[in-house]
Amino acid sequence: MDARGDDLELAASDGFRLAATRFDPVGPRAATVVIAGAAGVPRGYYAPFAGHLAAHGLGAVTLDYRGVGGSRPASLRGFPARLHHWGERDLDGTLGWAAERWADRPLLVVTHSIGGQVLGLAPTLDRVAAVLSVASQSGYWRLWSGARRLQMGAYFHLLIPAAARLAGYLPMRLVGGEDLPRGVAVEWARWCRDPDYVLTHARARGGAGYGRFERPWRAYALADDPYAPRAAVERLLGFYPRAARELRWVEPAEVGRPVGHFGFFRRPFEATLWREAREWLLARAAGGGDRARPTT
Repeated sequence: MDARGDDLELAASDGFRLAATRFDPVGPRAATVVIAGAAGVPRGYYAPFAGHLAAHGLGAVTLDYRGVGGSRPASLRGFPARLHHWGERDLDGTLGWAAERWADRPLLVVTHSIGGQVLGLAPTLDRVAAVLSVASQSGYWRLWSGARRLQMGAYFHLLIPAAARLAGYLPMRLVGGEDLPRGVAVEWARWCRDPDYVLTHARARGGAGYGRFERPWRAYALADDPYAPRAAVERLLGFYPRAARELRWVEPAEVGRPVGHFGFFRRPFEATLWREAREWLLARAAGGGDRARPTT
């Protein structure tokens, strides 16, 4: 039986209060896993996966970035959030809280989509023993091909910036998910027009943690994912050049059904992708996250 979560509030590194849920393990704690979710996806989406991890000895913590889910104000209009805040402040505070609370156990991270992009902005990344990313990619629009490239270019050059400025926030029904603060959307669109994506922002702050992270990193790329093509996932892995990187390419036929950008965290994959991810995380926990050289 999966573990149940307990809701709480955590402090981001600037003191902003974040809604979070902790899933304590059944039996001894092998490690603690922070789940850094996708843009506009509330933490409740990851609860089944987090509960599954906890049922197998991996305590888990989910959070809502500022402006999303339980960390959203009554109105997004005028809310001064930026995309880089999600990494530099929200993930940083959450990782620090988890690392201090369970200091005698390894700290691991599972990312989904944008979570893997902003993770390198968190100073506390240095305390993480291993990362497993799912559909985490560079958002640079030219990494897509064909008609999809044109669609992504239109999103980030025109549609998203215009909609965010006009409405005062981004109505995410345009691309799926919850609405986003204007500053998050505008910065996201600007990064997606830049070949170096988030690295341009990171360099202005001394490079952040992207070039320092030396621990294991497994990246899942899903063959039927329209939001994270293989080229974009590989580009993100290149943001972390010293990590011990491996790319796990998944075809729908291998797991018996479509996966797409969001399917990995759904219950039908409990016996396949969840089990594989769990076993990889447990192995990294047992090893404490070895500092092997990059493999990709």
